[in-house]
Amino acid sequence: MSSHSVAEAKNGLPGLIDRALDGEEVLITRHGRVVEIGPALPKGVPPADRRAGFDRLRARREARPSIDVDSNDMLRALADEQRW
Repeated sequence: MSSHSVAEAKNGLPGLIDRALDGEEVLITRHGRVVEIGPALPKGVPPADRRAGFDRLRARREARPSIDVDSNDMLRALADEQRW
């Protein structure tokens, strides 16, 4: 397992993705919060089974709540919050 700050991940994302695809647990941290990156489908999944994996990912994405905010409004709110 390896743990990296957002800045480290930004500078070395291709390498971190390769490590995650090779089976290493890769964590990215920001202000005490942690996300894990890894393959969506296990290595060696036969082509016939990939459709099920992609369908699972699509269902997961569609189940997320919509925030109903456009990017300009979100950036303005973040800027106000950070007092830029």
